[in-house]
Amino acid sequence: MDKSRKLGTRDIQSIDAGSGSSGRERPISPDTVLSAVASEHRRAILNALDDATERTLTYDALVDRVADRVRDEDANWASDEHRQRVRIALRHTHLPKLEEARIIDHKTETGHIQFTGGELEQQILRLVEPYDIHE
Repeated sequence: MDKSRKLGTRDIQSIDAGSGSSGRERPISPDTVLSAVASEHRRAILNALDDATERTLTYDALVDRVADRVRDEDANWASDEHRQRVRIALRHTHLPKLEEARIIDHKTETGHIQFTGGELEQQILRLVEPYDIHE
């Protein structure tokens, strides 16, 4: 064992190299991925993109898919109001977080969002999917 590494840590480069990451310049840490998928909205984004043709959706299509999947806290809100809240949350919170983690590529000029994550992200999504409750 390399004594310069702390006991219990993993070489992030080897995790990402073997995970089929989509040609990232730098490896992504498991902590970054876990933080990125901690939100139900972000998991819904990644699942929608993973299911899409060429793993790409327009912003409006993504908003619709996420709004359909994420449970509204207040059932009295109209569907349009729910979609508007999802639209704002995606634009200002969730898409920037996923882009910063290098899991998506958001082309604002074309309005397209593409999943650029690798096998690590897909494995984590598969692990947490049974725990997502949708009613």
